[in-house]
Amino acid sequence: MSFLERAGTGPREAARWSRRQVLLTDLRSVRGRAYPRVKGLLREPSWVLFEILLPFLATSAFVFVYRAIDAPQQYVGFVVLGGALSAFWLNVIWMMANQLYWEKSQGNLELYFAAPMHFMSILFGMAVGGMVMSSTRAATVLLIAGTLYGVTFSVDQWALLLGVFLLTLGALYGLGMVLASLFLVWGREAWHMGQLFTEPVYFVSGLNFPVARLGFLGALSVAFIPLATGLDAMRQLAFAGAAFPAGTPPPLVEVAILAAMTVVSIVAARWMLIAMERRARRDGRLSVRWQ
Repeated sequence: MSFLERAGTGPREAARWSRRQVLLTDLRSVRGRAYPRVKGLLREPSWVLFEILLPFLATSAFVFVYRAIDAPQQYVGFVVLGGALSAFWLNVIWMMANQLYWEKSQGNLELYFAAPMHFMSILFGMAVGGMVMSSTRAATVLLIAGTLYGVTFSVDQWALLLGVFLLTLGALYGLGMVLASLFLVWGREAWHMGQLFTEPVYFVSGLNFPVARLGFLGALSVAFIPLATGLDAMRQLAFAGAAFPAGTPPPLVEVAILAAMTVVSIVAARWMLIAMERRARRDGRLSVRWQ
């Protein structure tokens, strides 16, 4: 209900929103930010082709390498599963972490700060839309590569596997919310940081091989990088009984790590956004174009 629809109320009374009004406004914000990412699946077919074809080619290259050296068949499955999850990491880096910096460059950031909504709803909407968009890419790569290369999954605990997948997405997009604030503060370096967080993270996360092969570096990756933790846990669950190199914890321990990562990243993102909003209103610096 708007101020004009309230007879006999003043501006201060109209500005006092109930919890229901705040919640509905935030839900509309989530829907508004998720909408372009979901609709973009159909409006740019060329993007869909390239975003499926390029990860599939990269996955295929490692499949042929493993076959050439007569590696165990489950390593082909490791690569296919890693190639599917790479879609989510790319979405987190380029459509979550860099998004606020791009909005600032286009002059839209000040509109977000001025709008009567929680800024977390903006990032949450981007995360929801990104999950839907990336899920189609990941499922397509997994289906095509798994069928073409004869990958056989052996899953004993479907519920735990689904829980690990959802926790991995929560931790990944929570990290994306944190990086969105950092990249906005870093300004023009956001593009270079996006490059830095792509290929090197692929390596230390064990995207195309068991992360335990990295030894101590792999253990650090599992402790701090959601992609490494979730991927290692899903491989252990999706290929039950396969010979895994020692060095990483069992899936239940990695579930606890992912849950902690999710909570910490969301709390950190909320704290950083509050600090940014305060800075934007006090100094007016974050909305200056090309700063």
